[in-house]
Amino acid sequence: MNQKDLQYMRRALELAQKGAGYVNPNPMVGAVIVKAGKVIGEGYHMRYGELHAERNALGNCSESPEGATLYVTLEPCCHYGKTPPCTEAIIENGIKRVVIGSHDPNPLVAGKGVRILRENEIEVTEHVLQAECDACNQIFFHYIRTQTPYVIMKYAMTMDGKIATVAGLSQWITGEESRQQVQRDRHRCMGIMVGVGTVLADDPQLTCRIPGGKNPIRIICDTRLRTPETAMVVRTAREVPTIIATCDKDVRKQEGYVNQGCEVLVTPEAEGHVDVAYLMEALGKRKIDSILLEGGDTLNWSCLENGIVQKVQTYIAPKIFGGQGAKTPVAGAGVHQPSQCYRLMNPQVSYLGADILIESEVQPCLPES
Repeated sequence: MNQKDLQYMRRALELAQKGAGYVNPNPMVGAVIVKAGKVIGEGYHMRYGELHAERNALGNCSESPEGATLYVTLEPCCHYGKTPPCTEAIIENGIKRVVIGSHDPNPLVAGKGVRILRENEIEVTEHVLQAECDACNQIFFHYIRTQTPYVIMKYAMTMDGKIATVAGLSQWITGEESRQQVQRDRHRCMGIMVGVGTVLADDPQLTCRIPGGKNPIRIICDTRLRTPETAMVVRTAREVPTIIATCDKDVRKQEGYVNQGCEVLVTPEAEGHVDVAYLMEALGKRKIDSILLEGGDTLNWSCLENGIVQKVQTYIAPKIFGGQGAKTPVAGAGVHQPSQCYRLMNPQVSYLGADILIESEVQPCLPES
């Protein structure tokens, strides 16, 4: 692996990130075409249903790509979907060498793209910056393998672990830079999920407030259908898709929400609440590949307990609230033994103004027998 390969793949990764929030449930992909040591074309997957990165890069070439090297963050597709196979375009344009970051776990691709290229006498170099390319598409990889959303549990807390004061007030724990990061994640994820308690307490909009950003699909976990029909999420359901997940089968109670544009999704009941595992399967069938979970302590525990959380985002503000009764990020029954914990792995730490953001992957630990 040479330094030029690394350099051009890093550029392809930069391009791939430009598709964040717009390509779901497809992967983010970037491509760079180099000929005689010069970049002659660049492209990325811009929006779901539109041309893939390779075809965009080929279309942007300043000269013939024949004999050039193509750098692409994900294995080129080899099947017909909303667009034709990228392997066809690569072969037709006379690309001599293809450098790939990640393999595509999609069963329709999964190594077939590489094989087709080699069968057509195109040199293929694999695994260049693979860790970085894999990280770029954590959401896609999870969704394509499980057909359920990648769930990011997000909360903001003080240094003493409180998400609100003893009076229940929580605005604002973190600073402006942290709140802007949350808006970027709302844009990046296809869905945002809260419990009815959050709706009753805050009457939130749950939208993305970045200019030009994409609003996530709003999902309200409301076991007994207590969401007020005057709530912001209900009144604006025709502008921003809203799903109310409930165990209440009373069609007459559901009518008020449906008439305002909400979808009411009835789930089985699990320990007195919406069955979140069933809900994830139902949302996956709707092609919702990712959810930003901005729930309260009860919903957070339910999601952890049911094993549907893949990542935890912990925003920590340099403040102390105190108060024995002040809420913490996760409530529920809790574990009895330290060995039964939900272990957080591979923490990544960043600084947002005065705040700290820790992003960790979840590895559930089973109880000891």
